[in-house]
Amino acid sequence: MERRKLSDLFGEQDRERLAQAFDKTQAATDLVPLPAGEYIAHVVEGTFVVAKTGTRGYKLTFQVLEGEHTGRRVWQDLWLTPAAMPMTKRDLAKLGVTSLGQLDQPLPRGIRCRVQLALRRDDGGREHNRVRSFEVIGIDRPERDPFAPAAEEGIAA
Repeated sequence: MERRKLSDLFGEQDRERLAQAFDKTQAATDLVPLPAGEYIAHVVEGTFVVAKTGTRGYKLTFQVLEGEHTGRRVWQDLWLTPAAMPMTKRDLAKLGVTSLGQLDQPLPRGIRCRVQLALRRDDGGREHNRVRSFEVIGIDRPERDPFAPAAEEGIAA
């Protein structure tokens, strides 16, 4: 199979614009863990996961809302094992989840939390973030989707 070339993907004008953008763009730095501390974040997702060990769990994704790290994400694993169940139930209850069946539905949007992050070092010496705790501090009304149809007369947006 023949290897594709840049000219296979871009026409001459597009290649020139791409080359200019490439030359002007500064390379991003490597992503490093966030500093330990307190962050204000939204819970943006909850998904089922299976660890390499086979342990099943539910992963919460938090997205930082304020400060220099706005937009960065951190994760918390809630394990669905008998030993971890008390902590999992505690944390899910903070989000209004009181039955296992609720996890099949998306989490409500706009849950604002105060998240305490710690830095941990694994056996290989790599640092990573760990959510030590979180508390719900409010519910933010989701921003209106700019691509959503305009509200019709007499219908609230």
